[in-house]
Amino acid sequence: MTVKTSELIYDWNEKDPALLRPPGRVLLNDETLRDGLQSPSVRDPSIEEKLHILHLMEALGINSLDLGLPGAGKRASEHVEALAREIVQKKMKIRANCAARTHENDIRPIAEIVQRTGLNIEAATFLGSSPIRRYTEGWTDDFLLQTTEKAVKYARSLGLDVMYVTEDTSRCDPETVKRLYKAAIECGARSIVICDTAGHATPMGAFALIRFVLDQVVRPSGEKIRVDWHGHCDRGLAIANSIAALVAGADCVHACALGIGERVGNAQMDQMLVNLRLMEIAPWADQDLTKLKEYCEVVSRATGVPIPPNYPVVGEDAFRTATGVHAAAVIKAYKKNDIELANAVYSGVPSHVFGLQQVIDIGPMSGKSNVLFWLEQRGLPVSDQVVDRIYKRAKASDHTLSEAEILECVDSAAS
Repeated sequence: MTVKTSELIYDWNEKDPALLRPPGRVLLNDETLRDGLQSPSVRDPSIEEKLHILHLMEALGINSLDLGLPGAGKRASEHVEALAREIVQKKMKIRANCAARTHENDIRPIAEIVQRTGLNIEAATFLGSSPIRRYTEGWTDDFLLQTTEKAVKYARSLGLDVMYVTEDTSRCDPETVKRLYKAAIECGARSIVICDTAGHATPMGAFALIRFVLDQVVRPSGEKIRVDWHGHCDRGLAIANSIAALVAGADCVHACALGIGERVGNAQMDQMLVNLRLMEIAPWADQDLTKLKEYCEVVSRATGVPIPPNYPVVGEDAFRTATGVHAAAVIKAYKKNDIELANAVYSGVPSHVFGLQQVIDIGPMSGKSNVLFWLEQRGLPVSDQVVDRIYKRAKASDHTLSEAEILECVDSAAS
């Protein structure tokens, strides 16, 4: 009798799905080529590398991306324009935005690129908001309000759609949050971004903050406003916070490939995609994510940021085991000719959904079933002598055996 793998898993994640799922469709905005490049350890990719990354974003169904901050200088402006032209020429679905300080010198270059390329680019104007930032900078409440109004009105006068961003929202007092977003919306902003700039928030805080902005600002405005969450990973909570923000009612999450970015980085775009796919959140339930590993590897090479072996899904060890008990269970599932079972028995992420597969290796924690399976998968001769030699070599080793070490055992047993 055939049994569905899903029938063999009791899912506590679905105990109260009505309360624990985003209320609507989820959008993703990719910050890899702007906020991701603010890490002091990354290399700014060439335009050819950025174009490759852009196409992978499109293939993964990512809704929008931050093209960069053209006001930062000639190189940044040229790269932004090249990316914009590619979107237009290739008739790509992905939408575009550009970062800008709340200053005319940053906003004007966006409008000029829009005029030259014909691509609609949303101006993501950002301004610090929290009491600690205001105290440090010597900013008054009125200065923030006037700066917000002037920047949004200027961007709108140039025909730009405006995404208004308050930095450090997760440490900002409620009254300032209300005043700034209210002013931005009244001046024409139709999307607002709530930021956990310093990685301060917990999932409970992210949920509470989104609910506050929706209840106190967005709904009273009477306007159709897109609400975005932009979170950092200083406490290791970026993905959890992003999901909490979505459950609270946010429309869009900002993230970067591999979580690159300032300090310890941003929410990880690849992990957002994995979780939205596995949670079957619209529209991601049926999205083809087989290019996810390529997306991460291309960004890794382009920026010089290595992928740790134990990184979720795309790390070298994500679907790899040399442990006897684990491997034995996976092997038994394979012998039932059930790939889904093999991918689920010792993994919370089904590798085949992402174009990947389970790997059985041989090391000091392995059993003989590891050895037999490894040899059989490669069509190599299996004998008691070969198995024993490899098994003893593994038990005496302090590491997982390389292919060369295993083949050395095979050759020596045959001679």
